[in-house]
Amino acid sequence: MRWPGEVPELGWSRGGDRRVSVLAYGVGLGFRAVGERHCVGARGNVCPLGAVVPGRSTGGRCVECARLDRAHSVAADTMADDPRAYRVYLAWFGPGMVKVGITGEERGAARLREQGAVAFSWLGRGPLMAARRTEEVLRAALGVPDRIPYAKKRAVRGQLPGPEERAGAVAELYARAAALEGRGWPESLERMPLEVVDQVGVFGLDRAPDPDPDPGRSVREGAPAPVRAVQELVDGGVVAGRLVAAAGPDLHLAVADGSVVVLDTRLITGWDLTSVTRAAEATGSDVRVPLIDIGGGGVQGGLF
Repeated sequence: MRWPGEVPELGWSRGGDRRVSVLAYGVGLGFRAVGERHCVGARGNVCPLGAVVPGRSTGGRCVECARLDRAHSVAADTMADDPRAYRVYLAWFGPGMVKVGITGEERGAARLREQGAVAFSWLGRGPLMAARRTEEVLRAALGVPDRIPYAKKRAVRGQLPGPEERAGAVAELYARAAALEGRGWPESLERMPLEVVDQVGVFGLDRAPDPDPDPGRSVREGAPAPVRAVQELVDGGVVAGRLVAAAGPDLHLAVADGSVVVLDTRLITGWDLTSVTRAAEATGSDVRVPLIDIGGGGVQGGLF
């Protein structure tokens, strides 16, 4: 799943053929998993082992391909001579959940959408190592992490405060970060002005499933909290529903019982997928894979 703009896209491949599905809120989405899940390779290369990977792995790669993929990433700090400009950002995911990170300037806000940041602001721009140094200074001085588990983000996504509180949280973090300028902040990093970007509308979190969906009408306001998430796919397992929201790698699907189930699309990489059965197509929603409660309660396992 990718966020090249403000609309999510799913990329598919079959052999050398590749295509993209642009997703739309309120539209049905479904598939059936077939066979075994195989490693997706690294950096555009096919896994030489054709390794089978666990269904619950969000990486979708075997150990060797995962190592190769990370070795060439910005996070591995192996690109010190990278001439491109980078930006430092401050991101808010929910009450008490803020982080600092960096991204290539040419990517714009794609990284923030990929992480599911509900609101964010740029802090500064400059060379890679200056951006990395600033990130480390802020993490240590402000006590904020460089990553937040997706499970925690999902747990609060359906109970977000209003836009004023979201913007205020980002502005407060920005003020604390800006106060550190000159104290470990690299001179080559240019500070950018505070400009809070709220992505609730982009993610569709201000929308909800219509109990009697009509393709000619948009869904109504007021998003319900997702209560369950897909734990893993299995051979023959079906996931189908009506897309009501998306954030980061997650798709929020309204299903037959009126609830919302979250599918982390990182779990579908490496699977062969086929269209759902006619029965699922007729009802518009069907989920027959292991699920887990988002709130950390009991697990509902098996096919059902």
